Amino acid sequence: MNSLNSILAEGNLTKDPVFTENSKGTSICSFSIAVNRYYKQEDEYQNEVSYLDVETWARLAEVCRDHLAKGRGVRVVGRVKQDRWVDQDGKNRSKVKIVAEHVEFKPFKKNDDSKEEANKTKEEIEEPEAVCIEN
Repeated sequence: MNSLNSILAEGNLTKDPVFTENSKGTSICSFSIAVNRYYKQEDEYQNEVSYLDVETWARLAEVCRDHLAKGRGVRVVGRVKQDRWVDQDGKNRSKVKIVAEHVEFKPFKKNDDSKEEANKTKEEIEEPEAVCIEN
């Protein structure tokens, strides 16, 4: 039986996506997103940023290649995958990434005022118009 392995993350691309094909000709699109968490601590606003690597495959990779660019907001749903290898110095290395199974593209924002967003209630935050693509 598989353990639960599911993740939902929303953020903005930190750079343009990278598109490749594997030896079997399957499309792969990789990109990184910055996920912001804003919170108030002792009357001051704090910003915590996490950078997450995302990978899409097949048709989803092709659509991401065609529609994503640095700064574009996305919401991804997928699973966490850990790659492990031994580097040239014989040290064990690993990297965690999201393998996305569903991607929503948010429209580009004209003005991103983080403090205003942090003060909004859940009802005041606009849901993004999105293009939903799934594998």
